[in-house]
Amino acid sequence: MFVPKRIIFEKGALNYPIGKNIYAEFKDNQRVEIINLTNTKVKEHIPGENIREFYKEGKNTLVVGVKKGYKFQSCKPSAHWQLPLLSGCIGNCQYCYLNTNLGDKPFIKVNANINDILERANKYMVERKPEITIFEGSSTSDPIPVEPYTNSLKTAIEFFGKSEYGRFRFVTKYDDVDTLLNADHRGKTEARFTINTKKVIESYEKRTGSREKRIEASVKMMEAGYPVGYIIAPVFMYEGWRDDYKNLLIYLKEKLPKNLKYPITFEVISHRYTTRAKNIINEVFPDNTLPMNDEDRTYKYGQFGYGKYVYPKEDLADMKEFFKTNLQEIFPDADVKYII
Repeated sequence: MFVPKRIIFEKGALNYPIGKNIYAEFKDNQRVEIINLTNTKVKEHIPGENIREFYKEGKNTLVVGVKKGYKFQSCKPSAHWQLPLLSGCIGNCQYCYLNTNLGDKPFIKVNANINDILERANKYMVERKPEITIFEGSSTSDPIPVEPYTNSLKTAIEFFGKSEYGRFRFVTKYDDVDTLLNADHRGKTEARFTINTKKVIESYEKRTGSREKRIEASVKMMEAGYPVGYIIAPVFMYEGWRDDYKNLLIYLKEKLPKNLKYPITFEVISHRYTTRAKNIINEVFPDNTLPMNDEDRTYKYGQFGYGKYVYPKEDLADMKEFFKTNLQEIFPDADVKYII
């Protein structure tokens, strides 16, 4: 569970149960600064003389706000829409793609008016019925570290559990899932866990759950009846990567329970970066060893209007063939969504 250094309540946030729950959780903790805003100037209350200091302090800041706009963002290829429960993450993953669009907002922000958000989600479902509409809960965040006192995920899970035309999915690198195990999910929420090799986690994924803890939490979710999937990302093609990723798949196979209720899913995503993210990463993590030499990559335009540097075509083909072959061999009953 994430214990922030400071909590900033935006105007109106304390009028909602989530805001009240968070305030009650931390109001007597002398190590947590409570700030009530009368304006919208969140950044003024996060210290830092430069971007590196501001980023560090932002990662220890929880903002509780009210979602005002209800137009959801597209979320291809994994879902139809993003569900804006919160944004930001406590992790210090050096490669994180959120540095592109949240580089100046490294804090974690929880939207307290969750019922309004779910009501809007219902309208999206009505518009598409009788087709099933899938919502992604982690496009701009990792919600698990704050879930014990927000209950945002549990509320959404039970909302979709009762819906006829909606499905929900979220992804995490953490293991604090105990409050979700008794949720009335009815099999309509897929819990996904990002996994990677020990080299990648230890080198680049600071302040996250270990490989072992993530997989242990995924097994808990399986045993609670949830459909469960794994995102292997980002895949780095370093010396010895084939052996490391194969060992990861074998380790995962050994830890999974037998007779799964649902087939597990896999999504595999190669490492890529934007120029904006690279610049922020190099400022925040000046000693990083990420492979971000533009000359070694291919520039490719993405769906959100900006380009990314990806592995060359030949390397991507090699990676895709490796995962296609090994996933089929080790997890013959799994559903491989995509390898990109």
